Amino acid sequence: MSSILTNNSAMVALQTLKSINGNLAKTQDMISTGKEIATAKDNSAIWAISKVMESDVKGFSAVSESLSLGESTVAIANAGAEQITNLLNEMKEKVVAATGENVDHAKITADVDELKNQITSIISASQFNGANLLNTAGGDVTVLSSLDRDAAGAVTAQNITVASVDFEAGLDLTTIDVSSSTAADTSLAAMETLIQTAIDGAATLGASAKRISDQNEFVGKVTDAMKSGIGALVDADMEEASARLQALQVQQQLGVQSLSIANQAPQSILSLFR
Repeated sequence: MSSILTNNSAMVALQTLKSINGNLAKTQDMISTGKEIATAKDNSAIWAISKVMESDVKGFSAVSESLSLGESTVAIANAGAEQITNLLNEMKEKVVAATGENVDHAKITADVDELKNQITSIISASQFNGANLLNTAGGDVTVLSSLDRDAAGAVTAQNITVASVDFEAGLDLTTIDVSSSTAADTSLAAMETLIQTAIDGAATLGASAKRISDQNEFVGKVTDAMKSGIGALVDADMEEASARLQALQVQQQLGVQSLSIANQAPQSILSLFR
């Protein structure tokens, strides 16, 4: 049956063309944004997962900054501890020399006093952004090291605590006396204690610095892996999108032609009235 009021062929062609245009618009959006899933309506489940992962990536970025700050703080303290160890070894040489009878104890005392002052200065100067692990006032340093998400989605912050070695209290430089050979003999044992304290402190700081450095490297790898995971979930396959765009453009042209043919069908009814 032919009708001039209802053109079923045109309606079918129109619906087909609308579907093609919709797919074409989506493909063009994929190409322009580079994402297959750009909004929640594209795929709500995958979009939600990707947003949680993006949030974690931003969190790990802050963790990396915290670790870098902590690494610098510990590195400066470690450098100070190592320098103090070297100065104490130099001071030991002066103490040993002072055990002799035929030496100028006054000049040796002056040298030792200068070394003491230098050590005290290094302890005070070994700070980064106000944090000092070599003096009493500085105290321990807590470094944000990770964000752990459990299966239920709860997030817990993890920290690395770097203990202060407190050379200000641990290194009692007043025990070193080279004013006479007898005093120098007595100071030798105290000198060994000071050196061992400095070595232990430097070793402790070095171990903490290594841990923070390793953790920072790990966080960087985790962040990169998460970015790759997000890309695998939402990024568009540009080769596939390009091929699909070409196919849809051809389908669109054919759809327009099909609709044009369907719209011409009622014209054939005129032939019945000639």
